[in-house]
Amino acid sequence: MTALPPHPAMPDPEDAPDVRAGAGAALSDDAPARERLVALSGEIHKAVDGQDAAVTSLVVALLCRGHVLLEGVPGVAKTLLVRALAASLDVQMRRVQFTPDMMPGDVTGSLVYDNSTSDLVFREGPVFTNLLLADEINRTPPKTQSALLEAMEERQVTVDGRSRALPDPFMVVATQNPIEFDGTYALPEAQLDRFLLKAVMPLPGRDTEIAVVQRHARGFDTGDLASAGLRAVADPDSLRRAQAEVAQVRAEDSVVQYIVDVARATRRSPSLALGVSPRGAIALLRTARAWAYLQGRDFITPDDVKTMAPSTLGHRARLTTEADLEGSQIEAVLAATLAAVPVPR
Repeated sequence: MTALPPHPAMPDPEDAPDVRAGAGAALSDDAPARERLVALSGEIHKAVDGQDAAVTSLVVALLCRGHVLLEGVPGVAKTLLVRALAASLDVQMRRVQFTPDMMPGDVTGSLVYDNSTSDLVFREGPVFTNLLLADEINRTPPKTQSALLEAMEERQVTVDGRSRALPDPFMVVATQNPIEFDGTYALPEAQLDRFLLKAVMPLPGRDTEIAVVQRHARGFDTGDLASAGLRAVADPDSLRRAQAEVAQVRAEDSVVQYIVDVARATRRSPSLALGVSPRGAIALLRTARAWAYLQGRDFITPDDVKTMAPSTLGHRARLTTEADLEGSQIEAVLAATLAAVPVPR
């Protein structure tokens, strides 16, 4: 069985064999849950060229019941990526364009007056969906950003004292522009910590960009994913089975201790003003489990931890002012921290 495209911490995709799963392969009705989840990658690549790290992050987050923060300039297929995932998983997707004048009720829903019953009734907001694309989340004030906190953590919203459960599955994919900061509100640490993974979507290389433009020259329409041949290769039931199987992936005591040592090392780093919290260590355990599962193993290795550490921990740590002024990069600091932690044998 083929695997997902390599994660950024894995060997460069150009140096590795073509391992995109599912493209052109028919799945039987009784195909295992893992096979269906792996096939999501190949199906998404029918519409999105490159961006292997972002695709992998979405699949891992699905398996962990987590959320993803996507960072990239406009035009690198962030919306298309989420739409392709929704089509491949056969779930509902909604998109919210965050703006400075948006209110919390515009996301969660609110009570409105019903003339027919002369009563207040709850009108669901866009958060009542399976995949919520929170576009440019840093363009809205913290009050509205915080409207997502309960939804992301508790999978419910509370309006007028009554809690309402969100659909299952439920995942938030938020985007932010890394180069335009006018009129933006930086996400607070408490909200960043609610995102299981952060994935950066870079501008494509020349060959990939040629492939993108050629696809459109042949008639690809981003508004009609069927034109790319996308089909549902998984569904919520197979996803829930896969999530249950991921929870059974073994984590030996030595690997758990290694994860804790990595998290604690970030708190001692002289280049970091904020290290990784215990929640971050738990997140690393979860993503390492999902990665091992997608590789066809029922146990975690230290290499799984190293593979998932950059995208799981990077957005949870903060550079000191001095390190920032010196031009240090959080990725390089984390890499050095990982290298300094003894690996269990």
